[in-house]
Amino acid sequence: MGERAGTALLNRHSAMRLRQFEIFHAVYVHGTISAAARALGVSQPSVSKTLHHAEDNLGFRLFQLSRGRLVPTDEAHALMREAGDVFDRLNTLQQTARNLSHSGGGHIRLGIVPSLALDIVPQAMAQFRRDWPRVTFEVHTHHHDDLVRSLIERELDLAIAYTPPPHPRLTRQVLAEGELVVQFPEGEFPNPGPRFPLELLADRDVIGVAAAGPIGAVLTEAARTRGIAFRESVSVQTFFIAARLAQLERGITVIDEFTARAWRAPGFTALPTNPPLRFTISWATLEERQPSRAARQFLRTLEQVLVENREKA
Repeated sequence: MGERAGTALLNRHSAMRLRQFEIFHAVYVHGTISAAARALGVSQPSVSKTLHHAEDNLGFRLFQLSRGRLVPTDEAHALMREAGDVFDRLNTLQQTARNLSHSGGGHIRLGIVPSLALDIVPQAMAQFRRDWPRVTFEVHTHHHDDLVRSLIERELDLAIAYTPPPHPRLTRQVLAEGELVVQFPEGEFPNPGPRFPLELLADRDVIGVAAAGPIGAVLTEAARTRGIAFRESVSVQTFFIAARLAQLERGITVIDEFTARAWRAPGFTALPTNPPLRFTISWATLEERQPSRAARQFLRTLEQVLVENREKA
């Protein structure tokens, strides 16, 4: 339920205070007055009294006693269907507040595409936290469209993606550049050279390309422009699935260089393409919510890690 629906819920049951909602939720979840009191850290009489006040204000019963447990009424189930998401948001808010209170250094809600979550971003986080140990993180992995949605709905502070799609409410900035590589079993293509000629993919079965977001489209467009036709035997949205499937089937796949390095396997080669198929790694945030000081420092660390990894390749 979104923010508007939550507001509507509170307006419709304005006779029920937030504390009464909290007591109701605890009793609903835990099933007894005593368990709810323990969960909330308050006395049982306090829970009973608040629950009775809530029922008096609402004009209907919320629970019936059955075999020592409080069984929710139909009205309680209906109320809970609306109240559940409100409490999820409150729990997230309370966790963020605790993190800020305990850390004193800030909190970063970070969204990343799955292939950067394999190795690059964890490297950057570990390096960053050595210098900024009091900054806390909440990390989500999403595909591109979900990253944009999560930023707009304020579920994330910062997103790291490959060529994030333009949006009027987002600010974007390039961190680094990456390349697509062809991963294949050793000996499958004798003497391909330091760069893999795209023409060698003609009439081949290839695992995973076009469905993998904006950088999948880079290969699709290059093949179309050069008149290269290959068979997409499996279409995926996540590059590490393509990499692992290719290893298991001893097949061919085209993936980003970061996934290829994270999923190195004996008996397989990964080569950049000829012509080079490049893409950008960028950060994005809401235009009206620019990165915090801690987030800006993390972005500098991530940029450094990206550059170092490319230099080692």
